[in-house]
Amino acid sequence: MANREHLALLKAGAVTWIEWRKKNPQIEPDLSAANLQGDNLRGANLQGVNLNRVDLSNSLLVRANLSGADLGGANLYRAILIEANLSAANFSIANLSGATLTQANLTHANLIGADLSEANLKGAVIADANLIGTDLSSANLRDADLGTTKLCRTNLCFANLIAANLIGSDLSEAKLCAADLMGAYLYKTDLYKANLSQAHLSSAYLLRANLSEADLRGANLSWTNLSGANLAGADLRGANLRGANLRGANLIGVNLQDTIMPDLK
Repeated sequence: MANREHLALLKAGAVTWIEWRKKNPQIEPDLSAANLQGDNLRGANLQGVNLNRVDLSNSLLVRANLSGADLGGANLYRAILIEANLSAANFSIANLSGATLTQANLTHANLIGADLSEANLKGAVIADANLIGTDLSSANLRDADLGTTKLCRTNLCFANLIAANLIGSDLSEAKLCAADLMGAYLYKTDLYKANLSQAHLSSAYLLRANLSEADLRGANLSWTNLSGANLAGADLRGANLRGANLRGANLIGVNLQDTIMPDLK
């Protein structure tokens, strides 16, 4: 449970809280399980704070510093976290559905099993974060930086990943059905056994990507760069590869039934 003194100081306002933290840098504030629903915490310094199981639903956390904070199991439903510093924070099994995280810093964050469905992460920096088993269905990740991020078994169905950076990320066994990946950067990305059925990958960069045994049924891969990609055992039934670059790609065991192939003339 939250330390009553710490909670009272936070509720007293930003100036009081900031001054207390400056005077007591050795104290690690405990706000666990506190009810902060709808509170205005714009720009608050919550670095390293214990916010385990806290209720921050509908709260205002614009430009707040939550780096290294423990938000495991916290409720951040529809919270506003625009440009917030969330680097190395723990969000395991937290509820962030519908939250606004545009331009937020989530580098090295732990989001294992978190719910980010319908969250707005446009332009967010999520590099080197752990999102294993995270629910990002229908999330907006346009222009987001997900370089070398762990996304295996993540649900990204219907997500907007237009022009997103996924270079070197692990998306093995991830669900990307009907996801929009137009112009996305997927160089050396691991998509082993990923579900990309009906996904939009037009003009995406999949150079040397691992798509072995991936489900690409009905996917739009027109004008996609697949040079050097591993497509061994992939299912491309009904996929559109018009204008795609397949130079050096591994097509052993690929199912090309009803696939629209690039013009090789």
